[in-house]
Amino acid sequence: QVQLVESGGGLVQAGDSLRLSCAASGPGLSRYNLGWFRQAPGNEREFVAGVSGSGSTTDYAGRVAGRFTISRDNAKNTVFLQMSNLSPEDTAVYFCAAELGKIMTRNRAHYDYWGQGTQVTVSS
Repeated sequence: QVQLVESGGGLVQAGDSLRLSCAASGPGLSRYNLGWFRQAPGNEREFVAGVSGSGSTTDYAGRVAGRFTISRDNAKNTVFLQMSNLSPEDTAVYFCAAELGKIMTRNRAHYDYWGQGTQVTVSS
């Protein structure tokens, strides 16, 4: 059983930066691909970024590529999402998720474990 706890959300202004953290616990965490998803009111939960178990491979949704950076520290069982140049369109609840697969995926249905989410609000 993997448990995920997000932190670092808050209220920021457009153009600001913010770093989200996700503390993971459970056996064999380095085998899990980890991802960040977000869900705005009235919208489906969408993929934001993913990182492989080793941290060597990353993937980004087009709308955040170049602004967001995902990384993980397996020694500390933590995954990070560094967000820069934030815009009001980035306002959402951000979720951390884990999936045990040989190939990274953007499909939220493949993720087995989810955190409770952290709210990010960007004002204009």
